[in-house]
Amino acid sequence: MTWDGGVVRQTEREPLYAEAIRRLAGAGLTYECFCTRREIQEAPSAPHAPQGAYPGTCRNLDPAEREFKRTIRPAAVRLRSAVTGWTVEDLLHGTYSGVVDDFVLRRNDGVTAYNLAVVVDDAAQGIDQVVRGDDLLPSTPRQAYLASLLNIPVPEYAHVPLVVNSDGARLAKRDGAVTLADLADAGLDAGRVRDIILASLGLPPGPLPRVLPSFDPSALPREPWVWPGVPGAATGA
Repeated sequence: MTWDGGVVRQTEREPLYAEAIRRLAGAGLTYECFCTRREIQEAPSAPHAPQGAYPGTCRNLDPAEREFKRTIRPAAVRLRSAVTGWTVEDLLHGTYSGVVDDFVLRRNDGVTAYNLAVVVDDAAQGIDQVVRGDDLLPSTPRQAYLASLLNIPVPEYAHVPLVVNSDGARLAKRDGAVTLADLADAGLDAGRVRDIILASLGLPPGPLPRVLPSFDPSALPREPWVWPGVPGAATGA
């Protein structure tokens, strides 16, 4: 496979993230949050808040309360959202509406949160189409809403089904992942692995330039693909 440009590392892009947060803060769209995960889980939901949304515990703290809480723990930075939901268009899923709450922009350890980083990174690189696993579809309305606040064009989205194991769990580093080295040890070289993946999409064997004319996004499957496994290959820790 080929790609454009050099490697982009989020650890090298903090000035871009900080500028985005500065812009949002200047518009009154951020606030400090001192909640722990446990406190959020145990807090009662705000009236009319969507299920799973942040309950707004720290949204309206007065200056004295904020000053006191700063002595207890560092603050995360949350978006002061003006909506409870947002709608996006997806090539595979059509119109999709999801929850938008006061989500975290920067964690209390100073690390930029995923939802902000991907929006800023995509805009900086001129990304106009995002193709990724459909487990990330629920977070997409948050990202599209954030892009609208930052006057960033919203990319076209295509959330594709995951590869899962025989139990229906997605393959991950700690659950059933198999490396190319594992597969090579089991007698499958990279070209054969590529062809197995292509076959799961109903496409002919590679190389990829030969397959490309047969590719039709509208024909992509809507259900997860069960990885058949390879006898003798390691299955991850």
